[in-house]
Amino acid sequence: MPDAAAQIALAARLLRAGKLVAFPTETVYGLGADAQNELAVRAIFAAKGRPADHPVIVHVADASELQLWAREIPPAARALANSYWPGPLTLVLPRSALAGDWVTGGQDTVGLRSPAHPLARALLAAFGGALAAPSANRYGHVSPTLAQHVREELGDAVSLVLDGGACPLGIESTIVAFANGKPMLLRPGSITEGQVVAVAGPLADAAELRLPMPRVPGSAARHYAPYTPVELVEAAALPAHLAALLSQDLRVGVLARSAAPAGTAAPWRAAGADAASYAHSLYGALRGLDRCSLNRILIEAVPDTAEWAAVRDRLARAVTP
Repeated sequence: MPDAAAQIALAARLLRAGKLVAFPTETVYGLGADAQNELAVRAIFAAKGRPADHPVIVHVADASELQLWAREIPPAARALANSYWPGPLTLVLPRSALAGDWVTGGQDTVGLRSPAHPLARALLAAFGGALAAPSANRYGHVSPTLAQHVREELGDAVSLVLDGGACPLGIESTIVAFANGKPMLLRPGSITEGQVVAVAGPLADAAELRLPMPRVPGSAARHYAPYTPVELVEAAALPAHLAALLSQDLRVGVLARSAAPAGTAAPWRAAGADAASYAHSLYGALRGLDRCSLNRILIEAVPDTAEWAAVRDRLARAVTP
């Protein structure tokens, strides 16, 4: 990014003035506002078309800010922050008085994360406070992993987009809440269930869960979805299903793990054979197919193994009617 220091200084000034600034994290691009400025955070909801009761994640510099935003911090939460912050992990904790309804969606909990991307960290340092920042896209749509995605989708609603290139991980953070001090995995992400358990101990069982469960980002049945209708297809059935749709003169695209077979007469995106490379490419590939004026997008089903859990979650929500 040309003159990054000047852009970050400008971004900090805009945030202090109550404006919206989009910035890269290691997961996806976030749409940021001063977390303590109710009007600024409400502008995020308006720009995204986001339901008012849907909480946003508060981005902080480091674990020392936990006690500012949370009134209770279980030892397991501190252990996770010490192990995985900065990084793609959101902790859901009982909110302090600092966490207003405008970031919590009116709940008694607040989601907190310390991002690892150098531009996000530089922006937090220059701003000198916490940033409310959901993904920088229209609510329920595919998350942005390039600055161009933000500009295309949100336009003038954003005062500035800090361009940090492609987001390294490409899918949203793991979200962990706590019941009786034990961790609960509310959204899978790049930090796996196994990594959470290794640091924080066994997950809470059903008898320990307190109802209602906290509402968290990305928990809607339909989310991360392109505008084109999407269908999930098992790998073995994909060639025949694609051929049948094409024979009906439908415009069909494919998202798969590997390159298209020779002679394939359809737009095809290969996201990657392993879970990490697939996650990195997923949203960009979906956005690319969404621009192809298709009747349908077929997505090849991914493996049913632990390392693919976060990708499976995103795909399952994307294909929900």
